[in-house]
Amino acid sequence: MTDIKIRLKTTEEIERMAVGGRILRTVLEEVAAMVKPGITGIELNNTAEKKLLEKGAQPAFKDYSPSGDPVDAFPATLCVSVNSAVVHGIPNDEPLEEGDIVSLDIGCLYDGLYTDTATTVGVGIISPEAKRLIAVTKQSLQAGVDVVKPSVTTGEIGGAVQKVAENAGYSVVREMVGHGVGFALHEAPNVPNYGRKGQGVSLPIGTVIAIEPMVNMGKKEIVTADDGWTVLTEDGEMSAHEEVTVAITRDGVRVLTTTK
Repeated sequence: MTDIKIRLKTTEEIERMAVGGRILRTVLEEVAAMVKPGITGIELNNTAEKKLLEKGAQPAFKDYSPSGDPVDAFPATLCVSVNSAVVHGIPNDEPLEEGDIVSLDIGCLYDGLYTDTATTVGVGIISPEAKRLIAVTKQSLQAGVDVVKPSVTTGEIGGAVQKVAENAGYSVVREMVGHGVGFALHEAPNVPNYGRKGQGVSLPIGTVIAIEPMVNMGKKEIVTADDGWTVLTEDGEMSAHEEVTVAITRDGVRVLTTTK
């Protein structure tokens, strides 16, 4: 096992994250319901930001910079990734078109703690192939969540995701991974979407992670667009993305980004 420092959360902190996660998922689902031909990513982003602020949460992605340099900061509240965009799409004023698929990814800071969630939806009537990609990506996320328990390894979670996606004939992105979350937007450990049981990091009670399959219709290889943020499939095929924040408790897994 790799020896890394996981910042564990108390029961009280997990409860606070659950409140923020409910707000976050509610906003995501409200914005996802707005998706239709003709709407723009800017419109979706502006609505997401307004709704988060109204509910007392702060956008986590806006002005986020991995390097710490404001010049490199992400300019929006919502990642809007269309068709061959895997993740980190910057919202723009180009109308979505019938048949597109769009991944919506959002994070928030609420009561001092971060949560992160994402989903992919179709724009109007989409092809059977696109529907299947979205469905399999949701199934792969659920497979990852289902194996979470005290002392599970990141490899077992990733292997569960990978098995569903690859058995359906798709590929999983290797370079982009899930992650710890809570005191910061991205914490240890990394949670890849591939692996096997016993591999990776063992996760104790109090671990909170974001599990986020990125499933490509074609090959697994990716490239980064000229904007420095948008990650694209190298072969131009569609990609789907699903994500939830989960906590490992004494009773097993608890999904924190849920409206239930």
